[in-house]
Amino acid sequence: MKKVSIIGDGGWGTALAIVLTRNGHRVRVWGPFPEYIERIRRDGENIKFLPGVRLPPEITWTAEPKAAVADADAVVFAVPSRFFRDVISLFSGIVPPSALLMSVTKGLDKGSGERMTQVASALVGGRSVSALSGPSHAEEVARGIPTAVVIASNDSAAGQSLQLLFTGAAFRVYTSDDVIGAELGGALKNVIAIAAGVSDGIGFGDNTKAALITRGLAEITRLGCALGANPATFAGLSGLGDLIVTCTSRHSRNRAVGERLGRGESIDQILQSMEQVAEGVWTCATARELAKAHQIPVPITDEVFAVIHEGKNPRSAVQSLISRDARPERD
Repeated sequence: MKKVSIIGDGGWGTALAIVLTRNGHRVRVWGPFPEYIERIRRDGENIKFLPGVRLPPEITWTAEPKAAVADADAVVFAVPSRFFRDVISLFSGIVPPSALLMSVTKGLDKGSGERMTQVASALVGGRSVSALSGPSHAEEVARGIPTAVVIASNDSAAGQSLQLLFTGAAFRVYTSDDVIGAELGGALKNVIAIAAGVSDGIGFGDNTKAALITRGLAEITRLGCALGANPATFAGLSGLGDLIVTCTSRHSRNRAVGERLGRGESIDQILQSMEQVAEGVWTCATARELAKAHQIPVPITDEVFAVIHEGKNPRSAVQSLISRDARPERD
């Protein structure tokens, strides 16, 4: 039995708390709002972020940072990328020095373009931070639906320890040494999922979505490799696997945002109606800047950015992609 602290009371953090509790570990979950934490504790349900799932009574809930991480054997950062830096700063200097550290956030830091493990590492004294990624909707993980993910780490011993910690009857964990690729696959696929949702919303068919997924994977791989990733990673769980599920699933918030854009809703209307975060809305801007800096073409990302942040008509965006100059597929 290990003591595991999860920083973030969203759907994903809650689902992982359930996984760890099923595995026999002692789990504490931290959330920023004491009133809501008390509601979760009282109701035995995270009604905002994981409705309909009964929570194991063994999970401890707290809004106090020191209490959240005291004596922890492992600390898991499950905070949306928009709030990641500010939240993890609250834990700077109080995370136990021996604790394993891992990020499960699929996004990029808006200000710096850094991956979440880079941000977290800088805030906790330069320590190694692993990353968990892969096709893993919280709604299914929490209900014990079979799922496979990958934990990437620059420290093989830490990666293997985290693998043992999280592996359970319905939660299979692989390991990788490509932290860059695992994180970029998890972050960039959200942008492509918005494009796939736009296609659905407009009313296009399977051919269009298949083309977006395939060319999206090529785009992710180009940019990922320019940033130091292993190209093989993007054919794995944190690349193709996560891309497929996020572009096609009814649980995908990013695909849902795209679908509503394709039907004519404005991004402001969509975001105001959402309780949870769709990371691709902000990741598209950061990814676009990274691509520009490395002179990597990312046409799908460019069009998603134009639709969300510049008000471009979704049909015009699709037409811009279709009418690009003819070229070899591998370019």
